[in-house]
Amino acid sequence: MASKTRWGLVIDLERCILCHGCSVGCKVHNVLPRQMWWNEVITVDSSGSFPHAGVYGLPRSCMHCRNAPCVAVCPTNASQRREDGIVIIDEEKCVGCKYCMVACPYGARSFNQDKGVVQKCNLCLSRLSEGRLPVCVESCIGGARVFGNLEDPASEAYMLIHTRHAVCLHPQLGTEPAVFYCLPGIGKMGGNRLVRTA
Repeated sequence: MASKTRWGLVIDLERCILCHGCSVGCKVHNVLPRQMWWNEVITVDSSGSFPHAGVYGLPRSCMHCRNAPCVAVCPTNASQRREDGIVIIDEEKCVGCKYCMVACPYGARSFNQDKGVVQKCNLCLSRLSEGRLPVCVESCIGGARVFGNLEDPASEAYMLIHTRHAVCLHPQLGTEPAVFYCLPGIGKMGGNRLVRTA
C-alpha cells in the first residue's frame, strides 16, 4: 500500500553556506515586492575568532504545519491545508485582515500592500504540478535542502529526519511543522561544520 503524501523540507544547517540563493530564487520566481521575503536566512549564532571565525544561519519560510494556527483563525477560509500537507492562501478569499499573520508563531506570512492580501511560501505548487522541485531547493548550491514525502520511509527527507535526528522549530506549540533541521555536529551528511568568514 502506498504511503500517504505529506510534502516537507529537511534543511541541513551544516551544509548551509549562507549564500541566500534560496531567498533570492524564491523572490525572483514569485515576483515579490522589494520589502517582501517568503524565504529568508537569518544569522543565529557565531563562534570562533579571526581567522577561524564561523557563523550559522537559519533558513525560514512557511512551516506547512499539520495543526496550522493560521488556518484555524482565518475567518474566510482563505488559509487552507491541502491533503498533501501544503498550507495555501486562496487570494480570492483573503480580505487582508492579517489574523493569520498574528497567529503564525514563525513569522512566515507577509502582507502585500499592492494586492491587499497576505502571502507566503506555497512550496512552489506550480512547479510541483510539473514534477519539479521548489525553487529554494533547486537554488541551494550547498545541497542543504531536501524536499520530499515525510510519510514515505523510502524518501531521502524521511531518512534524514530519522538518521540525523532532525528537529523542528518550537515543537512545544504542537503545530507539527513539515520543515525540519539537521543540526551541525549531529550525525553526518558531509559539509563543513562552520562557514568560514576569513
